[in-house]
This record gives sequence, structure tokens and C-alpha cells, in this order.
Amino acid sequence: MPEAPSNEFWRDLEPIAKVFQPDAPPELYLQNAPVDDDRYYVPFSATVSSRPLWISPTTNRWCDVLMAKEAGLVNRHYHPHEVFAYTISGKWGYLEHEWTATAGDFVYEAPGEGHTLVAYESAEPMRAIFIVTGPLIWLDEHGESEDFFDVHHYIAMCKEHYEAVGLGAAAVEALFR
Repeated sequence: MPEAPSNEFWRDLEPIAKVFQPDAPPELYLQNAPVDDDRYYVPFSATVSSRPLWISPTTNRWCDVLMAKEAGLVNRHYHPHEVFAYTISGKWGYLEHEWTATAGDFVYEAPGEGHTLVAYESAEPMRAIFIVTGPLIWLDEHGESEDFFDVHHYIAMCKEHYEAVGLGAAAVEALFR
């Protein structure tokens, strides 16, 4: 049940009766997305973890909170599709760019960009929400492709971790839309 309105100008409005179309899945609501409970963060690399928020197996997309509690490195990678990021806390960036993202910063990554994602030392953990479409193509130091990582790899990685920490694979499946 939503919070009851008090003095809001819209307080007498009734919610619409037809919320979802017949084939539409329900919304996904998660309280405290950048939770402090480390069990929800799946190790993505030796120094960076990912908390899955939303996963679309059929469209090869996911949304997560990427976190590094200290200096971190995801890996060199290339995106054939767009990526969106919003920084919650800490500092991060790409070795290939001149900016450093901090709390409140938004980043749009155009399709066709390769980069090396790093988290900087900071008083707060680096936490950023990413919306990823399609695979990450892992790159070598020359920018040549070595391997790939897509939503199906992400799902398997999350399920394995959630099982290991007692949250269960069903907690990952509950994020599917």
C-alpha cells in the first residue's frame, strides 16, 4: 500500500484501475538498492562486485549497482550497445577518458566504445547504477577481443553466488522481467 497523502494537491485522486496490460509483467520494486549487506554483491572481479537489480534474459540486458570498497578494476571491455551509469558514491572512471565520476554524475556510453573501468580510492565505496545492454567484449591490452560476457553469464554468476551465501537462485530469478 502506498503512503497516504497528506496535503499533496493530488490527494483526492484515485489510482487507475487498469494498471497493467494483459501480457505485462509486474513492476520490480527493491528497497535500498545500494544495500550494505555484502551477500547481495556478486564478485565481478577481484576488486569489484555487482548487486543485480533487474535482469532481462530475453533482451540481454541488466541493471546493477557496481561497487568497489577500495581501488578496483573491472577489466578492459568493449560495448557494442549503449550503457547508462549513475554514480551513487565514491569515484570511478575510465583510463581512456579525462573525467572522474563522483556522486550525482551521469554517464552515457555510446555503442562502440572500449575502455578500462577503474574505481579510485575514496572515503566512501564506489557505487554506481549501470544499465547494460548486450554483451561486454573483454579486451586485451591492445584492444583486441579475448572473450565476452553477456546476461546469461551474469545470471549464472549471480545464481552461483546467491546459492553460496544462502540467498538462493530464486532471488536472482525474481529479478527477471
